[in-house]
Amino acid sequence: MSLPFNIAIDGHSSCGKSTISKAVASKYSMRYIDTGAMYRAVTLFCMENNMISNKEVKLNLLLSEIDNITINFVFNAETKLSETILNGKNVEQIIRGFKVSDNVSVVAQIQQVREKLITLQQEIGRQGNVVMDGRDIGTKVFPDAKLKLFVTADAVIRAQRRYDELNKKGEKVTFEQVLDNLTLRDDHDTTRKINPLIQADDAILINNSNLSIEKQNILIDDLITNILGK
Repeated sequence: MSLPFNIAIDGHSSCGKSTISKAVASKYSMRYIDTGAMYRAVTLFCMENNMISNKEVKLNLLLSEIDNITINFVFNAETKLSETILNGKNVEQIIRGFKVSDNVSVVAQIQQVREKLITLQQEIGRQGNVVMDGRDIGTKVFPDAKLKLFVTADAVIRAQRRYDELNKKGEKVTFEQVLDNLTLRDDHDTTRKINPLIQADDAILINNSNLSIEKQNILIDDLITNILGK
């Protein structure tokens, strides 16, 4: 069963947006787009091409190369997940590392980067049946989405989740580093001048600090069923 509408999911870092999106996409045969992966891919491009130093982007250099950045998603039949392709290279694992996380906010604030990626996201959305997560999906990318969710959780709980995830991958970071990074990203996301992270007026707030994934999925299924029934 596919859905005759798009779903927009926004929220803070490490609040489980991708977990929600993947579950919805799997159940309703929707295309899942992780816009955070797109910004991470651009960040990786900057890092690999010496365009970022001490969390400052060499803007002129980036803008001279921005049209040479291509980002695609391919479906991995083995894992049943989409993977991020940057200029023909699978970078799915690299972009999830702490070093990229530590720099992505400064790249995501750049107007030309946001304009490029939002245009691509909207082109994907015109096909319909898309669930997309990020920071400005309900407010900017899909303002007419039938279902908009704004997901959040306590910062310490989010940091613990992210710390545990990085530890499993063998990344050597402290909980304090993760919390500091997450707090900084929250500040950048909510205070940037261009498309800041805010809850859309018609978005439904989900605070999953103490909500199990199972109960969260039931809640969202009920919301989708309600829309389908109207």
